[in-house]
Amino acid sequence: MIITTCDEIPGKNIVRTIGLVRGNTVRCVHIGRDIMAVLRNIVGGEVVEYTKLLAESREQSLDRMAAEAQRLGANAVVTVRFQTAEMMRGSAELLAYGTAVVVENP
Repeated sequence: MIITTCDEIPGKNIVRTIGLVRGNTVRCVHIGRDIMAVLRNIVGGEVVEYTKLLAESREQSLDRMAAEAQRLGANAVVTVRFQTAEMMRGSAELLAYGTAVVVENP
């Protein structure tokens, strides 16, 4: 599965557009991670607990989007974007979305 933020894939022709596909996840922070984040906020530096949480969320969202595209018969997803939204205090949704397509070599 090819996944790209571009509208086209160099060296490939889009022969069929299937449509919008998406994958999302909602994550809550763990109290232990929150305590570490507060301590890091005092001394400064990267909040690695949240960095790891967001990286896992991005990967899960992309995996779910790719699985939906594959179920629909696509072999690529173009124009991929991410969006986040706060669901409630301490939790957020990460959404990956794009256009599922079928590509072939020219």
